[in-house]
Amino acid sequence: MQQRRAAWGEFKGNFRDHLSFRILSCRFDVVVAVAQEGESVILEPKEQPRAVPLSNANGAATLAPADQLWSASRDGAVRLRMEGSGQASETPITIHQMFLEAVDHYGDCPALVSKTEGQSVTLTWRQYYEQCRAAAKGFLKLGLERYHGVGILGFNSAEWFISDIGCILAGGLAAGIYTTNSPEACHYVASNCDANILVVENQKQLDKILQVKDQLPHLKAIVQYKGELQQKAPFLYTWAEFMKLGEEIPDEQLNAMIDSLRANECCTLIYTSGTTGNPKGVMLSHDNLTWTARTASLLVDYTYAAEVLVSYLPLSHVAAQMIDMWITMAFAGTVYFAEPDALKGSLATTLKEARPTYFMGVPRVWEKMQEKMKAMGAKTSPMRKRVADWAKSIGLQYNYSAMNGENVVPWGFMLANNLVFKKVRTALGLDRCKICFTGAAPVTKDTLEYFMSLNVPLMELYGMSESSGPHTVSVNSDYKLTSCGKVMPGCKTKLENPDGDGNGEICFWGRNVFMGYLNMPDKTAETLDEDGWLHSGDLGKNDQHEFLYITGRIKELIITAGGENIPPVPIEDALKAEVPILSNSMLIGDKLKFLSMLLTLKCTVDDNGDPTDDLSPEVLDFCQQHGITATKVSEVIANKEPAIYQAIQEGMERINARATSNAQKVQKWVIVERDFSIGGGELGPTMKLRRPIVVKKYQEKIDEIYAVASEKP
Repeated sequence: MQQRRAAWGEFKGNFRDHLSFRILSCRFDVVVAVAQEGESVILEPKEQPRAVPLSNANGAATLAPADQLWSASRDGAVRLRMEGSGQASETPITIHQMFLEAVDHYGDCPALVSKTEGQSVTLTWRQYYEQCRAAAKGFLKLGLERYHGVGILGFNSAEWFISDIGCILAGGLAAGIYTTNSPEACHYVASNCDANILVVENQKQLDKILQVKDQLPHLKAIVQYKGELQQKAPFLYTWAEFMKLGEEIPDEQLNAMIDSLRANECCTLIYTSGTTGNPKGVMLSHDNLTWTARTASLLVDYTYAAEVLVSYLPLSHVAAQMIDMWITMAFAGTVYFAEPDALKGSLATTLKEARPTYFMGVPRVWEKMQEKMKAMGAKTSPMRKRVADWAKSIGLQYNYSAMNGENVVPWGFMLANNLVFKKVRTALGLDRCKICFTGAAPVTKDTLEYFMSLNVPLMELYGMSESSGPHTVSVNSDYKLTSCGKVMPGCKTKLENPDGDGNGEICFWGRNVFMGYLNMPDKTAETLDEDGWLHSGDLGKNDQHEFLYITGRIKELIITAGGENIPPVPIEDALKAEVPILSNSMLIGDKLKFLSMLLTLKCTVDDNGDPTDDLSPEVLDFCQQHGITATKVSEVIANKEPAIYQAIQEGMERINARATSNAQKVQKWVIVERDFSIGGGELGPTMKLRRPIVVKKYQEKIDEIYAVASEKP
């Protein structure tokens, strides 16, 4: 094959693997690569981009010496899971090197867009980089010690990103702290990572830290990034003060620190949400983040400096941080920051303003959208309802066909697209969205099919903090309903101890696998086996096309008194699909004689996102249709409203009829007064059910179901 070179553009990769084009200016000139018979044409930039230095000026290697795949010490290095060829053979780089690639090529393109008092404020990639350097100097001035933590406690913002990267450039360990954490939980994280500096959003978060400050001997300073300080103290700084602190630190000092960073050393800590016991500090190396970001970005059809994302999920969680900060950096995209009340309703406004090209939602976000659209649909005229139902049936048919590789476009699809689908996408702010992702918790088939019917198929991701986020990924051209996709290039999955149906513990291998748990060598050894495989604790199986399906969680398995192993999620999801007025369901039965369920009804939420006693519009519609006058959850429970209780019982009987054994049938159930929520503690930060906490909270109700007195230890 002959090769011919042309000017002003660049073709990256080859035609067989993927077509992605690097735009080398922010004017979004059209760049074309053409394959002609017998030759390939590579369009080159006017100026060759500067190579990012992969080693220091003195010739020292980028990697620190290491012979083990794991480490639990803050200053430890690990041997990378590199291969001789393919994606796992990519040259390791640090966060700084990946950042510099974006700045070198796309420095004048928009990176971060924030709202300040109603006005949009944009930072370019170059400005973003300069601010991270200023923050790094500020941390050095405040006495940040090498491999010590900077805790960040606040809602997503440019300051959050800049604090995180500034900390990494200054040789520290960036540690996000959930905004919902109690003062004691904040203390645990700050103490565990020996935090020298804490960055907080506002007075509310500052107050938590001030309550525990005296128990944090390593803490030297606190920086508040929103609003004025309401008290003066020598250790307190506003964001503006902090950003000027390091002006006297010479560039050479910061550059020397940056040059000393090694790709196989820790730079970030992700704290697990601690549903059982204290949180564990998941140590992620530069290579964990940069390799995973660059590998994951290969799976989406991106254009450099043209993609837009909205940041709203907690950055202390690995999924949001990987997508919003690191994958976006890999293709120099633009991040719009949502308002702090995003999950209480304002996310819809931000989506319409930003019109993202990629969007990640946890299942509860998609479910809330579904509920809202169904409620709106219920109020439309019968004619509009018929058109919408017709369009949705066409949408479901078309997307099932596309998913199965048949690509049969049903009659009427174009009309349905123009009448319904395009309008729905525009109303959601997803009209430019190329891929909609769901992950971080199980999603129901009902929700997947609902969005499929609107021509917005949701792509499931699967991974964990310990795999730097993604491990298996679904994409529009390669997905299966209820599967969480195929393993990323350069990674491997194996199923340990599979049963007769092929269900085994899912184990991960790849450069996305974490270093270890900070200061917890024993816990690290429980999770990483001696061969370096990460044991997820999840049960799953592969189909013949290598799609992975999650079938349960080992720790969540209910083992009845009769010794039967029962995964709860399929039963819980089946009931919610049968009885749409239910919001949450949780199966009970561990070490007990039969299965029972705790149920909650759909209700409205207050301004803080906490559940109220008022029934949701969907439940009120049900009540009207069945002549029920109740408008509150408490009234339904007090009156044991026959129509509602009957609907739930009939739904329960339908799922019991499909049960594989008598042990899997649900014998009793009870509606609890208050829906589960993050504020109530029943849901984690990504809306994942915290089963041990629910059991503890409703122990009396559970005891009543089984008519046994609570056995106090």
